[in-house]
Amino acid sequence: MTDDIRPLLGRATPAQAQAVLGAMRAVAESGGALSASDRLALDSAALYMFGLPACDAAGLAPVQPEALAGALAGNTLAADAVRLLTAMAFVDGTLDPAKITAVLTYARALDLSAPYLDEIREAAAGHVQEALADMARRNMESLTGKPWSGAIAPWLLPYEGAGADPALAARFAALAESDPASFGHAFWRHFTENGYAFPGAPSALNAVFSVPHDTNHVLTGFDTSPRGEVLTSTFTAAMHPHYPMAGHILPAIFSWHLRLEINAVAGGASGGMDPVVFWRAWAAGAAATVDTFAPGWDFWSVVDVPLAELRVRYGLPARGVEIG
Repeated sequence: MTDDIRPLLGRATPAQAQAVLGAMRAVAESGGALSASDRLALDSAALYMFGLPACDAAGLAPVQPEALAGALAGNTLAADAVRLLTAMAFVDGTLDPAKITAVLTYARALDLSAPYLDEIREAAAGHVQEALADMARRNMESLTGKPWSGAIAPWLLPYEGAGADPALAARFAALAESDPASFGHAFWRHFTENGYAFPGAPSALNAVFSVPHDTNHVLTGFDTSPRGEVLTSTFTAAMHPHYPMAGHILPAIFSWHLRLEINAVAGGASGGMDPVVFWRAWAAGAAATVDTFAPGWDFWSVVDVPLAELRVRYGLPARGVEIG
């Protein structure tokens, strides 16, 4: 394969792509004039979502809800379109009720409902903590594959006190001796360079979360900055489509782009949504042939595989997904 990433919505006709992009412009402009970030986001979405070589944001005609519904009638693009509109509403890093109202108007015109739409409706109405709580719950249900209630921190930090597993931590530490070109060595380096404790050690995150999540950092090449966390969560959402918006993309945007902290372990930051690479990460996750959060995926079975080879095996560019 080449290093190209397959467009997420390559099945859309040029007219349908222009209609969705025009609606994305309209959502962005419902909060004021297009920003530089909005323009970059539209250009990148054209490339990575639809495979269009360029998008002249300045010349892109805004498309209203009824027109978008007409353009997408009779196909399966509507649900994808509303997800794109939702992400577009947050590119500028603000929780703007006007933009959210616009997204919800498009969703009604397309006769769509979804948990993530309920979350942004609650947030726009001033019920931010209720929206964050729902995102946290759906994130846990996505990660664990079962209904969730109760506290999250004890699950995320299970190795304190009697829960410590030194043998497990030592097994991860031993990856230092693996081939420097291998995935396992890259995983070990990712942990050591970031100062992370290996699963099993006190203060380490639960391996059920940290192993697949940090594997995605290694596979994509995205770092652990707020920007890298948004990108990794976006990749994960497309790779592991169980509450992708409600449980992955929106929690990441709210935590690391809007600085609305979901939990103390994750923390919060602002400005983490890269308007260009965000869409590339989304398309790459959808193109991936692996789901690291699936019950059958086995980390230890691939630790000796060269990282570049593993990326290609999993349908990703050999160099990773990161740009630069």
